Parts: sequence; structure tokens; C-alpha cells
Amino acid sequence: MKKLISRIKPEDRPIYTSLAFVAVILAIGTGYTLATQGTAPLLSPGYLLQQLQTGAFLGIVAAGMMVVILLGNIDLSVPWTLTAAAMMGAAVGGPMALPIAILIGIVVGLVNGLGVAYLRIPSMIFTLGVDSVLRGLMVAHTGGFAPQDQATPIMRFLAADRVLGIPAAIFVWAAVSVVIAVMLKRTAFGRSIYATGNREAAAYLSGIRTRLVIVGAFVTSGVCAAVAGVLLTGYSNKAYQGMGNEFLLPAIAAVVIGGTHILGGQGRYIGTLIGVILIVLLKSVLSIMQMPEAGRQVIYGAVIITMLLFYARGRKIVG
Repeated sequence: MKKLISRIKPEDRPIYTSLAFVAVILAIGTGYTLATQGTAPLLSPGYLLQQLQTGAFLGIVAAGMMVVILLGNIDLSVPWTLTAAAMMGAAVGGPMALPIAILIGIVVGLVNGLGVAYLRIPSMIFTLGVDSVLRGLMVAHTGGFAPQDQATPIMRFLAADRVLGIPAAIFVWAAVSVVIAVMLKRTAFGRSIYATGNREAAAYLSGIRTRLVIVGAFVTSGVCAAVAGVLLTGYSNKAYQGMGNEFLLPAIAAVVIGGTHILGGQGRYIGTLIGVILIVLLKSVLSIMQMPEAGRQVIYGAVIITMLLFYARGRKIVG
């Protein structure tokens, strides 16, 4: 076993560990449902597609978050970027709903990027402040009441309808995944992200315009949050205050669980993808078991900590 593990590349170990946890979660959930219900819904294609459909929202947020974390930064404005894009897109309605939502993601990303790259304010502080500003603006926009705007037909199609029997949201997630994966691996911008995340000063001296790279990464995160907001609005048929709050910590967890180093410079998108699937399945199994909320939080946190310990141990051995 040790020889087998030693043959796995260090950067691939978090990915294989995540896959092992996915298999364990599926086995536990299937064993429980067989024992209590006599069926195995976790293994049915319909159930798995449903989980992937709801997981698409988290997956898209995590894709943008990964780009920022690769730089050693973090985007804490994601919850209300998602909410603001969703609420304003639904409020505008019609054919301009999607462009307005995406534009909000771009603007928030630009503000975050300029603040971090040019004002040199730590990303954790600056993006948290931006998140607070967005929350205040949305509360002022609605007067503190729940918005009455409904999702547009295109929002509902992208989030809830099916294409060839597969939820359209999965295709959107797949498209975002392809764009992010290709960008990180095949473009100069992607290589610049890794170089800047490894050592910004060295990247700058080598000719990389590191400030523009940072701005571009935050814009990517903002756009991904906005896309997730559009999908979530279509799935819920309306936007609502605080709709993005539940995605921040799981998105960060999925990125780090998938092997992306929290200090930047290392990570593969396939790891983030598997991390999202792990978190979605874990939540699903705990829900099937009718676990009390307190128990869910304990188990959820324990799995994340265990995964991070495996990852940290692997890095220590390599070093």
C-alpha cells in the first residue's frame, strides 16, 4: 500500500483522497437506505442527476473561488455578489436580466481586484467590506422586504429545465468548468495566475503584469458568483435576500479539499470539481439519514478537517 501511495504524484494525492471519501460516503448512504428502506436511491441515475443539478450552484461558485485562492487571496464578497446579481437581474427582467446580472459580477470583481491589487488592502478585509456594502445596497433596494420579482423564463430554463433528459444547470456547470480548466492550463493568463500565486514579486520581475492578473482573477470570481445567482433564481423561481450565504464556506472547503493550496500557487481544477461532489453527496446522505442539524454540522466539519489533515500530512511528507 505504501509503495502504491508513493507512486502517486504529490499534487494528485488530494484528488485520490477526495475520490476515496466520495466512495465511502456513497457506500455508507447506500448501506443505510438498503437497511432502512430496502432501496438504494443514491445509486440511481435520476437521483445522482438531481444532486448534480443542485450541486451546479456550488460548483460554479467554487470555480471562481479557486482562481482567487490560487493567488493566495480569498473572495468573501461572493454571498452578496451572488444575491445582488440575482435580485437585480430578476428586477430588470426580460432579455436584459442575464446581462445585468453578469455586469454586476464584473463590476464587483473589478472593485475587489482594484482594491487588492492597487490599494494593496488584504483581500479578506476588502472583500468582506464589499460584501457588507452590497448587503446594505440590496436591503435599501428592497426596503428590507422580500423582493416580489420572479425569475425570467431563461433563468428557469437554465436552472430547472432538461436538455436530452439532463438538467440544463449541469450543462452550464460543465461549460464553466471547461472554460476555467482551459484558462488555467492552456492560456498565458492561467500560467500567470500560478506564477503570481507562487511568488508575486518574482512573477512581476519576470515581466508578468501581476496587478492585472489579480484584477482578472477577482472578475472571474464575480462573474461565476453572478452566474450561480442566475441559476439559483431560476431554480427557486425568485431571488431572495441572503440566498448566497450558504455557499461561501462550502465553496472554500471544496477548493481546499480538492488540493488547491490556501496560500496560492498550486491546485488543479479537477480537484475542486471532486471536492464539490464530495460536499454535495455528504449533505445528501446526512439529509437522508434525517440527521439533526447539530449533528450534520459536526459531521460536515469533521470530514472537512479530516480531509485537510490528509492534505497537510501529504505536503509535509513531500517537503
